[in-house]
Amino acid sequence: MKLKQFQIDAFTDRVFGGNPAAVCPLESWPDDNILQSIAEENNLSETAFFVSTGNDFELRWFTPIREVDLCGHATLASAHVILEHIGHPADYVIFKTRSGDLAVKKNGNMLEMDFPLLAPKPCAAPEHLIEGLGKTPVEVLEAQDYIAVYGDEATIRSIVPDQVLLNRLDLRGVCITAPGDSVDFVSRFFAPKFGIPEDPVTGSAHCELAPYWASKLNKNDLKARQVSKRGGELYCRVEKEKGRIFISGQAVTFMEGEIYLPE
Repeated sequence: MKLKQFQIDAFTDRVFGGNPAAVCPLESWPDDNILQSIAEENNLSETAFFVSTGNDFELRWFTPIREVDLCGHATLASAHVILEHIGHPADYVIFKTRSGDLAVKKNGNMLEMDFPLLAPKPCAAPEHLIEGLGKTPVEVLEAQDYIAVYGDEATIRSIVPDQVLLNRLDLRGVCITAPGDSVDFVSRFFAPKFGIPEDPVTGSAHCELAPYWASKLNKNDLKARQVSKRGGELYCRVEKEKGRIFISGQAVTFMEGEIYLPE
């Protein structure tokens, strides 16, 4: 049995940048073990699978070790495949996911994702967080991840986390963030318990980062940069009264191929 697979670099305008995601269009859902095995074989931070349900698409995301509830860059990559490669007639896509309906539409040379806003709340720094990051943050918050706020971009770039200690935390992962030198804010993201020591660009983390910085900077339109080795840029629009955040970015196709599965 053969399955089509694309590899898309998301939140970038060039290959070898942004966050690579594998995307597999399916006619129907196979056993979950097959989906997880494909994600493990790909060994990317996310592999996305979608099935057409007529006008909409069911979408699921897998890290190398587990399925997740929300993923930004693999959603962007999936929309890119649908809009650029498989002849979808509209200029937008509606995905049915574990996190509800997610819409993605063309917006000039970018794709704009309509995601839930996840406003973080201040919290005490949990055991292992500060030691795991090696530097004491100005502030610690929590939503789906812990957020450690620092004073400047240079600090974010310099941190070398202890993955063993961060793996012991109870939430999905850890965002570190600070005001940016040439953008509104920068970040990095670590999720070792999900098999992702450092994610190159994390769209879903901006569901919690953007509302924090919107409040701090008193502005709802924000330019963000994730300063991982590959790096990526995101444009965020916070609509707090609707409980939504609109995250825009570019995507490029790196590879198109086939997976061969045993019958």
